[in-house]
Amino acid sequence: MREKGHINSLGMMSYDTRDLIIRDDIMAKAKELAELISGSEEVKQYQKAEEKIRNHEHVQQLIATLKKRQKEIVAFESFQNPQMVAKIEKEMEELQDEIDAIPLVAEFQQSQSDINYLLQLVMSVIRDTVSEKINVEAGADEPPASCG
Repeated sequence: MREKGHINSLGMMSYDTRDLIIRDDIMAKAKELAELISGSEEVKQYQKAEEKIRNHEHVQQLIATLKKRQKEIVAFESFQNPQMVAKIEKEMEELQDEIDAIPLVAEFQQSQSDINYLLQLVMSVIRDTVSEKINVEAGADEPPASCG
């Protein structure tokens, strides 16, 4: 594989974003990691909880009602009717509270949280490992002010 790029005024290789080539080995490892995550217990729990939610008639009915209320709010806002907007917002809060009180929903939300934590942990390990190798600050968008 021939890398594209040019030598800059400091004698270092420099790349334009359009010239960067994603290395096949890196992409293969990323896909392997994605497969590992997809087969993790966290993802399995999420899929089970999602299926239960999808098949739970009462939860689906509450979600449909909530979506309907959201559309009503948009309509009443366009009619500049703040009293109805406030009334519907209160109904929506009650619906959301009812949904959140269902143990199955709490299980689903926990599984979402677990997957998010796993993904953040993986990203942190990658970021920290790369940062150690190239000695950069995590999240720094700008190059260092000096090289000394």
